[in-house]
Amino acid sequence: MTPAPAPLVLSLGEPAGVGPEIVIDAWRALKDGDIPFAVVGDAGLLRAGGAPVVEVGSPIDARGVFQRALPVIQHPIAAIVTPGRPDPRNAPAVADWIETAVSLALGGEASGVVTAPIAKAPMYASGFRFPGHTEFIAELTADAPFSGVRGPVMMLTARDLRACLVTIHVALDQVPELLTAERITRTARVTHDALRRDFGLANPRLALAALNPHAGEGGALGMQEIETLAPAAQALRAEGIDITDPRPADTLFHDEARRTYDAAICLYHDQALIPVKTLDFWGGVNATLGLPVVRTSPDHGVGFDIAGKGVARPDSLIAAIRLAAEMAAARRRAA
Repeated sequence: MTPAPAPLVLSLGEPAGVGPEIVIDAWRALKDGDIPFAVVGDAGLLRAGGAPVVEVGSPIDARGVFQRALPVIQHPIAAIVTPGRPDPRNAPAVADWIETAVSLALGGEASGVVTAPIAKAPMYASGFRFPGHTEFIAELTADAPFSGVRGPVMMLTARDLRACLVTIHVALDQVPELLTAERITRTARVTHDALRRDFGLANPRLALAALNPHAGEGGALGMQEIETLAPAAQALRAEGIDITDPRPADTLFHDEARRTYDAAICLYHDQALIPVKTLDFWGGVNATLGLPVVRTSPDHGVGFDIAGKGVARPDSLIAAIRLAAEMAAARRRAA
């Protein structure tokens, strides 16, 4: 008999944000299903949120308790939490939760990592030196063996749309100079490889979004499509990757267009995030491609303004958990 796959592991995220309450709500929604997970975080914080908690030593132990209690790998915080008011004294614990979750996945005790949102300001105040989760997890896994094309690449998903980003959190006026052929081809290679390994697509189809209106209108509205984007697409096709020439972004995301590709290579933040959030504002998911571990996250922030009020919706976290399970299963089949 094939052994059951390892459960997922969740890092609890910013303790003063909505992370603890949406984790509890996600457990309640999924506890009678077949996607067990354990949480790395503060057990007392989750008990205070109303969840029955069992402290466990490993995600493997989650299988025996998941239906009746939320399994927690106890890593306590340093300071009392007030919802909506982050305390930098708890930031080292937040980083430790992420590092522990990744370590468990690298060691095979978890099949994937799901990260609840973190707040950058208190993390930076405590000495955290990474722009965010993606870069931190990339560093944590940098020395781990990986047979695929190494990222990281950020993918946002909603319904049938997968949108992958060449540039992420940069000012819009910096985007043109950052759109090099190397960045574009690297993003496409990582995406193509991940679609095969983590999504089970034998022959992935990529669509390349243009930067300028009307894909530059033959150079009348900008030269990036002619000088950089189209040559990058041509080079990728020469490698055997199915990718379009740059297509106008305003016609790339409607229902009929989405049926023509498996992922869109988007050039800047809002080009990907606007269609994703329009399709499914509450249920979008952020996945990191090209890492030795599966990693997903809800596509929203810490929600300090609503933390502790009982109104945060767990939809995106639930979708992130389900996607992590699907990606982990596809990765096992590929192996």
